[in-house]
Amino acid sequence: MKHFLRTLVQFFLFFYCKCLWRCLKFVLRKVTGRCELQRICYSNKPGARRTLKIESSLRFSKNELLQKAVSAHPDAVEKTTEDIMKLKRINPDTNPQLGISLQASLLQIIGYRNLIVEVEKLRRESYDSENPEHEKMLLKLWSSLRPDTALKGRITKQWCEIGFQGDDPKTDFRGMGLLGLYNLVYFAEYDSVTSQQLLHDSLQPKYSKMDKLEWEKKKFDKAIGYSFAIVGINITELAYSLLVSGALKTHLYNVAPEAPVLAHFQQTFCYLMQEFHTFWMEEDPCDIMEFNRVRSKFHKRILKQLRNPDTALCPHFSASDHLINL
Repeated sequence: MKHFLRTLVQFFLFFYCKCLWRCLKFVLRKVTGRCELQRICYSNKPGARRTLKIESSLRFSKNELLQKAVSAHPDAVEKTTEDIMKLKRINPDTNPQLGISLQASLLQIIGYRNLIVEVEKLRRESYDSENPEHEKMLLKLWSSLRPDTALKGRITKQWCEIGFQGDDPKTDFRGMGLLGLYNLVYFAEYDSVTSQQLLHDSLQPKYSKMDKLEWEKKKFDKAIGYSFAIVGINITELAYSLLVSGALKTHLYNVAPEAPVLAHFQQTFCYLMQEFHTFWMEEDPCDIMEFNRVRSKFHKRILKQLRNPDTALCPHFSASDHLINL
C-alpha cells in the first residue's frame, strides 16, 4: 500500500511540475514576446550551453516537426530551420540571427549523431590482413613511430617495440576494430613529436637498472612501463564510450562551429592519450597490473570535466592544427 501511495504521489508531482512548466512557458511567451527557442538562442552563448538546451527543447516537444528536427538529414537543415521559424511565427527578416544560430545548433546535433554512426562503423570493421589498405595503414603506423628503423618483416617481434602484444598486431585490434588503428595512425602522423615522445617514455621501466637515488639524480620520469599501442586501443574504447553515451557533446559542441567530424573525435583521442600519459605518471603505479585502477580513475576525472557545459578539451599539439583546414 505504501509503495502504491508513493507511486501515486510521484505521478501527481510529475504531472503538476509538467503543467507548471507549460504555464511558465506560456507566460514567458506572452511577457517577452519570444518562444522558448528564441529565449535559448538570445540568452546563451554559442556552443554547448545553447545547443544542449535547443536539443532538449526540440526532443521533448509535443510537436512532431520539432521532434524530427534533431534527426533531419544534414542537407535538409536549412529547410528544417525555415519550417521551425514558420511554425513558431518568427519573422526571419526581423530575426536574422536566430535562423543562423538555430541552423548551426541543428548541424551540431545532427552531426554528432552521424559521427556516432561513422565511428561505430569503423569499430565494427575487423582488421583484415588480406586488405591492402589495412596493411598500408599498419605499416604507416610503424614508419610514423619508428621513422629511423626498418621493419624486418610483416610478422615480427619488432611490433612489441611500439606496444603490441605479439608479432602480429592484427590480433590486438579485435576489440575496437579499425577504429583503434585509425586513431593510432592519426596521432602518430599528425603529431609525430608528441607520439614518439610518449612511445619513448612508455618503454622506460620504473627505476631501470639504477638504484632509486641515481635515477632521481638523472631526472628521469616516474613510473612509466606500459604498452603504447595497447593503451592507445584502450583509450580509443574510452573515447568511444564517451561519444556514444553523449558525454562528449559538451566538448564537441564547443569546438565544432557546426557539424563535428571524425577528425574532431581523433583530436579528442590525441588529447586523451597525452592526458592519460601525464595522469599515469602522477599516479606513479607500481606496475602495469594497476592499469585498470588508473584508467578508471582517469575516466571519472574526464567525465567530471565534461559535465561542465563550458568544457572544451584543448590539445596543445599539432593534431589540433589539422582541423583548421576542415
